[in-house]
Amino acid sequence: MNFEQARFNMIEQQIRPWEVLDSQILSLLAVVKREDFVPLAHKSLAFADMEIPLPPHANPGQCMLAPKVEARILQDLAVQKHENVLEIGAGSGYMAALLAHRAQRVVSLEIEPSLAHMARQNLQRAGIYNAEVLERDASVEFAAAPARDGLAGPFDVIVISGSVAEVPAWLLSMLKPGGRLSAIVGSEPVMCATLISRVADQAWRTTTAWDTVAPRLLNFPEPSKFHF
Repeated sequence: MNFEQARFNMIEQQIRPWEVLDSQILSLLAVVKREDFVPLAHKSLAFADMEIPLPPHANPGQCMLAPKVEARILQDLAVQKHENVLEIGAGSGYMAALLAHRAQRVVSLEIEPSLAHMARQNLQRAGIYNAEVLERDASVEFAAAPARDGLAGPFDVIVISGSVAEVPAWLLSMLKPGGRLSAIVGSEPVMCATLISRVADQAWRTTTAWDTVAPRLLNFPEPSKFHF
């Protein structure tokens, strides 16, 4: 397989047509080798317009998001070199790698031990040392005790690499004034990429930018269902 040609085709045929036109983002996608973050069994699909499943099979919903979704999230967030980033859901470490090229520091949380190990190895092999992967269930432990194990906030940018029914208030509280949070919010078949900016101490601005669908993050709360 010609990886460079496949990478070029991904950028030109999938990502540009999805209104990702920031030249710095496009250049970054050409530099960070996505195929090195894809499980070996799916390496031939590294540049396909699809989600790529991640081990273990006990949690079949865990995946790498489609390339155009990752790129659009990066463009929306406009991460700057002086900023600190928190990612929820490290997966294979690819989004953390992209963020690390844009940010000062990235902390990425992963609930699944084998994926946390994979992400650390992938980042190390890629020569990325300003991104740290912590094995953590963000929905429980981080909400209860955020200021430990290198997780002291607040953060300039927060990325939820998966979908949630709603963005938890404790996560919003970890944003600095002027900070941005990206999440895919809603329930199938209707989900929206949502950008939340903290415009003042207790004020947020929410923009629903574009429609997409993504697997749920494990253990994040679902809305209660009404029963007679």
